[in-house]
Amino acid sequence: MCGFVGYFTKNLGNELAQDLATATDTLGHRGPDGRGVWKNTELGIGLGHRRLSIIDLTDAGRQPMQSTDGRFMIVYNGEVYNFIQLRKELQGFGYEFFSQTDTEVVLNAFRHWGSKCLERFIGMFAFAILDLSTGKLFLARDRLGIKPLFYYQGPKCFLFASELKALMAFKQFPRSIRHSGLRLFLHYQYVPAPETIFEGTFKLLPGHWLEFDINKPDTLVSKPYWSIDGDKAYDGTWAGMDECVDKLDELLTRAVADRLISDVPLGALLSGGIDSSLVAAIMQKVNGGPVKTFSIGFQEADYNEAPYARAIAKHLGTDHTELYVTPDQALSVIPKLAEIYDEPFADSSAIPTHLVSLLTREQVKVALTGDGGDEQFAGYVRYWMTNSLIRAGSKFPPEIRHVLAKVLALMPETLIRKTYRLLRPHLPQRFQVTNFRDKWQKLILIFAERNLAEIYRATICVWSGQDLESLLGKAQPESNYDRLFRDWREVEPMRLLMRVDQRTYLPDCMLTKVDRASMAAGLEVRVPLLDHRVVAFSSSIPLKWLYNNGSGKLILKALLKKYLPPVLFERPKMGFGVPISHWLRNELREMVMDFLSPDVIKQEGVFDSRKVQAILSEHMQGKNDHHHRIWALLMWQMWRKRWTGWQGQEPE
Repeated sequence: MCGFVGYFTKNLGNELAQDLATATDTLGHRGPDGRGVWKNTELGIGLGHRRLSIIDLTDAGRQPMQSTDGRFMIVYNGEVYNFIQLRKELQGFGYEFFSQTDTEVVLNAFRHWGSKCLERFIGMFAFAILDLSTGKLFLARDRLGIKPLFYYQGPKCFLFASELKALMAFKQFPRSIRHSGLRLFLHYQYVPAPETIFEGTFKLLPGHWLEFDINKPDTLVSKPYWSIDGDKAYDGTWAGMDECVDKLDELLTRAVADRLISDVPLGALLSGGIDSSLVAAIMQKVNGGPVKTFSIGFQEADYNEAPYARAIAKHLGTDHTELYVTPDQALSVIPKLAEIYDEPFADSSAIPTHLVSLLTREQVKVALTGDGGDEQFAGYVRYWMTNSLIRAGSKFPPEIRHVLAKVLALMPETLIRKTYRLLRPHLPQRFQVTNFRDKWQKLILIFAERNLAEIYRATICVWSGQDLESLLGKAQPESNYDRLFRDWREVEPMRLLMRVDQRTYLPDCMLTKVDRASMAAGLEVRVPLLDHRVVAFSSSIPLKWLYNNGSGKLILKALLKKYLPPVLFERPKMGFGVPISHWLRNELREMVMDFLSPDVIKQEGVFDSRKVQAILSEHMQGKNDHHHRIWALLMWQMWRKRWTGWQGQEPE
């Protein structure tokens, strides 16, 4: 795994060239094993690369890499797992190779097939290929958005990089805050692609390529090369569920086997949940011997899956390493988050993700993980809850539901909690929650909304549109989320929710979290459940084999039974989180009060100080649980202080 950065310009060659080395070194955590910088001030072009050596550890794999004919240059981040097969095919066409890397295969595949090469790659990647003869630059990102790619198009230059911090290293990069990006961040807890927090700067969408021509600097050409709904590899016709399970087993075994190609030690992150347990079990089967597995635990029972992971590792016979994290260890990560996530990001599970990455990196350089299972196999409670509310709400006109929402909002919380405590022992497990206040607030919002997109938004948003208006004076802007709901409005609700998540929440939150947290530790993470062949297959599975009566991942559970006894994994889903709500009232209280003090908020002039102080007061006194909102504000303030020095001026 690696990181890269580059520029194209007609009249700022000297200025940008001076900053290229610094920009390259901001990505040192992504590539501690090698460094390469190439520039041509006459052409106004520069490329920088940091390398994490995984395949072909020799200097032959150094980047930027030039093609044997001297015409093309590449900087590349990722792994194409079928590169050996593609290499043989290209050798049949007469191409010669001087390294054993997949980088050179990607370069020659582009030489031979052009943009069509992307359809042949199996893996995760982001890369830039420069055609020196035409002055054209080709950028591409993998189908699911596992690897990141940012670009900036300004009046005098075009910049691109694996992370925003590399763009910010150029003095010519204007750090102009996009106010709509701030609102999107507060709404979703991340800035959804293609937007970023900066004006003129974008994320390349998953499954897309982009071409920039230095002779036409005002024009960008970007096109998709893959989409979930466009991949019709499977028609969903099965003799029965057993046949479907067997096919999934075959596909996942192939996907895991592909991801074991490496010239360095590998392992697996094992949380004890269904997805990571399945990946570890198949990895153990393919490997033919004990694989290294890693998990972390917490003293707080509500957040601790370590005993489950330990039991699964024991049953499988893996070489298991476990670390129980102290509160001090977890809290020590928080000041680093603004550096690791150089765009505002408020998923607090980034803390344990970084900690388990540090633990894993002590023994291996590559780890497989189970990310992507929930979004494909109906693993989130919010899917069935939204679907149920849509069906129930259709029986009542909007006016009735709005009145019901107001009634629920007026009911004393103490009465609701007492009622819930009495009913809880008699409720199905899926209705038993620990963060009751937060769920109750979401329920009120859900009853107040009108359609599928808005109801689902109420289950996932941090700050609602109404709250954003009171906090910032403006509502949340339209995003890719809204566009996808319009484009896929004919898709059945449950399937639609999963698809939207696969194109928004999965790449922009979950995969961003894992990529930055693991790369900050110098660890490459591979995600077999997001092999595009598995994703295409999962989209064809009948919903009745994914979800039934409040239980999701039915087909994954059926498959996992081949490897583990159900008693080891049949339990309520636990999030990979930390006790942020408690910390904000206690260990982090002083930090919160410093960053969100009335004087600081008033001086900056961005947020309504009274609104901020009201939610702080309610949370600190235990009257309400606002930890998601407070955490988002804290992450914004820490990011702003680290990266912009923005003071007192609201961006337009």
